[in-house]
This record gives sequence, C-alpha cells and structure tokens, in this order.
Amino acid sequence: MTLLSGSAGASIAEAADATGVSAHTLRYYERAGLMLQPVDRASSSHRRYSDADLAWIRFLARLRWTGMPIATMRRYTELVRDGESTVAERRRLLVEHREVVRRQLDEVTLSLAAIDHKIDIYDKEISPS
Repeated sequence: MTLLSGSAGASIAEAADATGVSAHTLRYYERAGLMLQPVDRASSSHRRYSDADLAWIRFLARLRWTGMPIATMRRYTELVRDGESTVAERRRLLVEHREVVRRQLDEVTLSLAAIDHKIDIYDKEISPS
C-alpha cells in the first residue's frame, strides 16, 4: 500500500491490511519500542501510519517471521535510530540472523524431503500395480 501524497496516512486497519500483521501486533510493536519514530496521530487520536512506517513494519514482520527474537529486533531498531555510525553493527546482527535462517531452511528442506519420501511410499502402496 502506498499512500497518496497529502494523505493523512493509513489507519491501523489499513496498515494491518497493507503489512500482513494484525492491529494487535501493530500496537505491540509500538509498545515494545520497535517503531523508528512515534506513529502520527490524527486529531481524533487515531494512529496514522506513513509509507515509511509501513515499509518498516513490513521489514519487522519479515524479521519476526524468520524467528528473530523481539529483543534482537529492539536492538536492531535502536541501532537504526542511532544513525550511520551503527551500520557495521546492524550488518553484523543481520548476518548472524541470516545464518540462523539458513540453518532453519536446511532443516525444513530435509523435513520436506522426508515427507516427500513417505508420500512416494504411500503412492506406490495405493496405486494399482
């Protein structure tokens, strides 16, 4: 979802739809200190998410979906807020997480192969000879 220029921003429901996370998760990300900046509020006090907020939430969701702990996500967010002097540390954190994700992918690939093997066995037992 990209907002129109001049738009007041996305509502929490629109942000949830655009990012694939629930409104509850969006509120949690704010409380947990995971947003780069405070989310703007309309005069009615409803949250209004900018395009930059939505892009950041999508990235946070990817980190979470790949199993990054909230504490590590919080640390990464703090580093981003601290600016350019933290680029090397941010990179190190992401490289470490990438290795965890690669190991998970290897395990999932092996598990999928085992499942495929069992299906092949059952297919041979079921199909008439």
